[in-house]
Amino acid sequence: MNVTQHLKSCKRQVSFEILPPSKGSSIKMVYDVLDPLMEFKPPYINITYHQSETVLISRDDGLMEMRHVRKRPGTVAISAAIMNRYQVDVVPHLICGGFSREETEDALIDLHYLGIENILVVRGDGDPLSKRFQPVKDGHRYAIELIGQIMNMNRGVYLDTLLRNAEHTNFSLGVAGYPEKHFESPNKQSDLVWLKAKVEAGADYIVTQMFFDNRKYFAFVNECRATGINVPIIPGIKPLSSSKQLHIIPQTFKVDIPEELSREVEKCSSPQQVRELGVEWSVKQSRELFAAGVPLIHYFTLGKTDQMVDIVRQIL
Repeated sequence: MNVTQHLKSCKRQVSFEILPPSKGSSIKMVYDVLDPLMEFKPPYINITYHQSETVLISRDDGLMEMRHVRKRPGTVAISAAIMNRYQVDVVPHLICGGFSREETEDALIDLHYLGIENILVVRGDGDPLSKRFQPVKDGHRYAIELIGQIMNMNRGVYLDTLLRNAEHTNFSLGVAGYPEKHFESPNKQSDLVWLKAKVEAGADYIVTQMFFDNRKYFAFVNECRATGINVPIIPGIKPLSSSKQLHIIPQTFKVDIPEELSREVEKCSSPQQVRELGVEWSVKQSRELFAAGVPLIHYFTLGKTDQMVDIVRQIL
């Protein structure tokens, strides 16, 4: 079942987004995160994709060497493992960064063979060192180009133009939306124009970047509707879990922490109090979103489980 079909349910629903384990780790890390969350019967699980990173390695001769390392491989295999273990739909992410069009097509064929119907399409982050996004040779620079390739395969059009009567895939696509604007966009209106273009290219729904102020989500939905974007817009929530995140989250994800929340965090005298405050704030956000008619809330776990369990038990 695709995501938009799940959104038609009459009951409140939650979904979760997980990270693939770092290279050398066991699939047990995925199960340890998801096992406690399955009591909430999520209709689907998102699995992020990660491109290779440029890292500096110290050599024996004292010099530094730059290497490209993919630290979190396995999204396609993890998708299959989750489907097999939990009998739940999955939404693997597919990114532009680090993949040629040929490699992208191969990944799409693998996903189609597995019976996976849903994909979240994102460009991917820039290189951690240079902070710039650079596609590989014959790769996609923008998410809208990746959407175009997937939609072609849905029509049976592959890169090999000599293929005849090729299998039509049936992928339903989601894309990312930014209530506080993508940090690379020159302004909010430009961001909305590109988001609308992705919807018109074939995206069926939008999942937002995390936000801590519901007013920004509601304003974003209104702006999208005024722009002519009428697909479902799923809110993305992440609980604050440490005082360090007051600085890390705005720097990394380019989102604001409300003054009220930051003030309360600064009053906390222990890490446990910060975690409890993070749960309380997310519960408040979630209840308000459900009361406004949102059918599903998407939670970014980032490998953490305890807060998610505490939150969802209070809202479902």
